[in-house]
Amino acid sequence: MTMKTTKTINPENSDIKWYVIDATDLVLGRLASQIATILRGKNKPCYSPNQDCGDYVVVVNAEKVQLTGRKLEQKTYYHHTGYVGGIKGVSVAKQLEEHPERVLQKAVERMISRNALGRKQMKKLRVFVGPEHTHQAQNPIVLDIAAKNPKNKRGA
Repeated sequence: MTMKTTKTINPENSDIKWYVIDATDLVLGRLASQIATILRGKNKPCYSPNQDCGDYVVVVNAEKVQLTGRKLEQKTYYHHTGYVGGIKGVSVAKQLEEHPERVLQKAVERMISRNALGRKQMKKLRVFVGPEHTHQAQNPIVLDIAAKNPKNKRGA
């Protein structure tokens, strides 16, 4: 009688790739969900929820990401300073002006699990303002999110 075994993938023997995505005129939430899927490795046949088998993602032109509806005026990011009454808020419009990469990082971070594995997966996300990035040596594959669905891109 032979015993059936389930093969699990380890990060050491998984095929890790690098992807580059141009965020110009892409809708923030749709882009973030695609990035989260790649970071978790859910687009691979070897996906395992307790293993980090995801790929690296490099995003360029983060300042050109689009938001639908009235989110630019209405959406606010909150954080607490740790002091009594120390809740602070910053609007998305102001955050896009000062630190546009943080808007995309926060959107992806909220789609990844909030534990040690999620923190490890978030380290595989690199977001850059402008068209240049520092990961040409990894030969990243260009991923066209706008071509997957017409709703992914918003006309500027």
